[in-house]
Amino acid sequence: MKVGIIGATGYGGLELIRLLHNHPEIERLDLFTSSDEGSVFSNKYTHLLNIHDEPLLKIEHDRLTDYDVLFTSTPSGVSTELLPPLIGKGPKLIDLSGDFRLKDAVEYEQWYKKTPAPAEAIEKSEYGLTEWNENAIVQAPLIANPGCYPTAVLLSLLPLIKENLIDATQLVIDAKSGISGAGNKPNQMTNYSETNENTAIYKLHQHQHIPEIEQAIQTFANQTSPITFTTHLVPMTRGILATSYAPVNEGVTEKQLTNVLQEAYANHPFVRIIKDTNKFGTNQVYGSNFCDIHVKVDLRTNRATIVSVIDNLVKGAAGQAIQNMNVQFNLDQTTGLKHVPLFI
Repeated sequence: MKVGIIGATGYGGLELIRLLHNHPEIERLDLFTSSDEGSVFSNKYTHLLNIHDEPLLKIEHDRLTDYDVLFTSTPSGVSTELLPPLIGKGPKLIDLSGDFRLKDAVEYEQWYKKTPAPAEAIEKSEYGLTEWNENAIVQAPLIANPGCYPTAVLLSLLPLIKENLIDATQLVIDAKSGISGAGNKPNQMTNYSETNENTAIYKLHQHQHIPEIEQAIQTFANQTSPITFTTHLVPMTRGILATSYAPVNEGVTEKQLTNVLQEAYANHPFVRIIKDTNKFGTNQVYGSNFCDIHVKVDLRTNRATIVSVIDNLVKGAAGQAIQNMNVQFNLDQTTGLKHVPLFI
């Protein structure tokens, strides 16, 4: 397969390069730029010396149609203009930016503060939550790869909401992410002196992943209630820990919750249900495409605590994108993604 990456200089793009170089079906991997045409990528990123020493290529639509797959790992708003002319013109398109996740253009404009993609392009896109949308992903010309927070949240909650085991109208989600989730563009929020030894809440009730989570819950679990969702930045490089709280419905036990999660993901190799544990953290999935989930019921309050962890750059971005590529090309989903987590 011939693969191109647009937006390779960001953290998501760099992770795509790392993972695709270990993919046995990739014959060629080209990187595209809007400003540094001809420069050698490994000169900027020394860790890629003797791994990817090819020059960066100029973004030209005629050239882009020659690929089997194009990944776009660009800031929001870029793919909106870049990808619509390429739909159905040859390559499978997998967008990591968020420009095609929301089906409602008005919602996109409201939450992202940008002009939405053309309606016909949005209609042709499919949401790339692999474990829940595999059949649609197979045929889709354009995949809207999910956000990192929604991936962690949705995988842990959808089976429980769909089976009506928890009260989704009372759902509260508390999520924490490492600094890499904010990208590699310097800003005050990610400045070392402000992130080191500090945990901060941000985008309070304004995070663009709120409508994405609500849309997916409606699509896959047929529930329409709004959620309470808060995000925090913690002083680590990678990882997301999402903790969700909801009352359990009458007669529902902790064992039922665990069993339903196990049944839902029995044939999905990247979702692991952790049954009994007193320790649960992001380092158990660091550098891997796993999503680990644990659930506990507080009998005093009749409330379930559902916890999930992912690596935001792998299962939350590049890894899931490659998993979707594998689905589209009828490959085993684990192809190129069989990485043991970097625990230490």
